Amino acid sequence: MTYIETVEFLYAKLPAFQKIGNKALKPKLTNIIKLCSVLGNPQDYFKSIHIAGTNGKGSSSHFLASILIEKGFKVGLYTSPHLKDFRERFKVNGIDASEKYIIDFVEQHKDLIEEVQPSFFELTVVLAFQFFKDQSINIAVIEVGLGGRFDSTNIIQPILSLITNIGFDHMEILGDTIPKIAFEKAGIIKSFTPVVISEYNSESAPVFQEEALIKNAKIVFANELFKIESIESSPTKLKLIVKNILNSKEFVLDSELVGEYQISNIIGVLAVIDQLNGLNFNINSENITKGIKNVVSNTNLKGRWQILANSPLTICDTGHNEHALKITLEKVNQIKVNKKHLIFGFVKDKELKNIVELFPKDATYYFCTFNSFRSLKINELKSFAENNNLNALYFEDVNLALAEANRIAKANDFIFIGGSTYLVAEINNL
Repeated sequence: MTYIETVEFLYAKLPAFQKIGNKALKPKLTNIIKLCSVLGNPQDYFKSIHIAGTNGKGSSSHFLASILIEKGFKVGLYTSPHLKDFRERFKVNGIDASEKYIIDFVEQHKDLIEEVQPSFFELTVVLAFQFFKDQSINIAVIEVGLGGRFDSTNIIQPILSLITNIGFDHMEILGDTIPKIAFEKAGIIKSFTPVVISEYNSESAPVFQEEALIKNAKIVFANELFKIESIESSPTKLKLIVKNILNSKEFVLDSELVGEYQISNIIGVLAVIDQLNGLNFNINSENITKGIKNVVSNTNLKGRWQILANSPLTICDTGHNEHALKITLEKVNQIKVNKKHLIFGFVKDKELKNIVELFPKDATYYFCTFNSFRSLKINELKSFAENNNLNALYFEDVNLALAEANRIAKANDFIFIGGSTYLVAEINNL
């Protein structure tokens, strides 16, 4: 098979969440244990760091991988979903797995795939583990797919875990309260293995503390180690002065990922680095500053408050759940421009009523569908816009919407594209 045929085979053969939703999920680790066992447990051949959270786990994974790359390590990075190309899920020092590797892996293990009948995600996880083993990496940064406790990545024995934050997403799977969701995320905490918490509140912290106590795991709350002294933020810039609370030292960080919502992610990553240095990683301040500054360049990250054009300023962002959209809309509202053109698409299970007051009333909206059965359709988007007095146009494709926004917008206007990872993924020039 060609590479395209191979990926099409995987989507056709294996149940995928983005194609069929919850029916693709298998809330057990049986399949991934079987797959890894047959392959000789490749996940045991390298050190790993495990990252879970409702939001921020992708950005945190890339920040951490970038810093480790700057230190000189050979770093595997597994994230999901991909935006443009399936190979984006599997990176070593920012370079995607080759098409040949994907083809060969699937060809060699067709019988195993037929026997186990894994989900699409389960197959990608074992592929990642085998790829990292074959590449002889020093350390892998492994992002949880969904939840944590029964996520396929949760068979690794990491040297450290990170939980970024807890918010309402996938509630039909993870639970409808913060403690229930936190319990699922806390499932990545391993015995005698440190865990760092980037963000917490009065409902989630006790859940993490109890799980850490049960597992005899050291728990570190990042904001007890590091404090933000000053912030310079704009649509294209994020500069922080950070203070180490324990030794009172201050240092300056310029982030290639902008948006003030990255602050908690950065604090969490700094706390992870502090713990890694306790394990003799010897990561210095230059590695950290360069890693934060070069995160996009080092890891080839796409879709996180990504600037697509400067005139008019055009930005896309993959934030898609209530927590992320609230932060994104607050940032959009803070931007001072002549006119805002907001291109949005959403999946059906998002509670838009909880954030509708943040949708600026003076913007022009371009509501879109995208290629997923989960996409809100035109009639549903129209009902949402009319019920909330939003000035809107409607499109079947994000690129048609972007073309129309560019036709209407002036040079000093602002165009934003977001609401769904799937929508952002369909942008042609991403």
